[in-house]
Amino acid sequence: MSSASSPSRSGGGKHPTYRGIRSRSGKWVTEIREPRKTTRIWLGTYPTPEMAAAAYDVAALALKGSDTVLNFPDHVSSYQVPVSPSASDIRRAAASAAELMKRETTEEVVVDHLENIHSGNSHIVNSELDFIDEEALFDMPNLLVEMAEGMLLSPPRMASPLSDDTLGNLNAESLWSYF
Repeated sequence: MSSASSPSRSGGGKHPTYRGIRSRSGKWVTEIREPRKTTRIWLGTYPTPEMAAAAYDVAALALKGSDTVLNFPDHVSSYQVPVSPSASDIRRAAASAAELMKRETTEEVVVDHLENIHSGNSHIVNSELDFIDEEALFDMPNLLVEMAEGMLLSPPRMASPLSDDTLGNLNAESLWSYF
């Protein structure tokens, strides 16, 4: 299988580095052909190429054995092995591997972000991650809920002191009375 990037029929493209995944509508999809069959097992759609590649790795291990070429060979010990070669068990194990990769990637980004803040480079943003969980980052489990509740409160009334112009000059001419 070539790892060169080429567009597929659906308008997406293969990833230049990872095996068994392709881009579709800005997300990453993966499926695997069952050995000695024409059928494929759909493994899912994922937001990052790493998650899709991890899902593919688990399916490849389950269907092709430990001799197969993997995207993340150093992660083999952390993958959940499917309990059977059935498509549903392989999909379940693939989703678990993708979630594991998501957590690992998120933790790396948060650590990088914190290091950037401490080094004075807080303006650096990792473009691969669209969401950082501020509640977890700052250990404030209800941060977003409390912010939303704060938006529902009416603002406090402004108690302005009476000035000399308000009571005594009510009968005076207005700037708008020259018609």
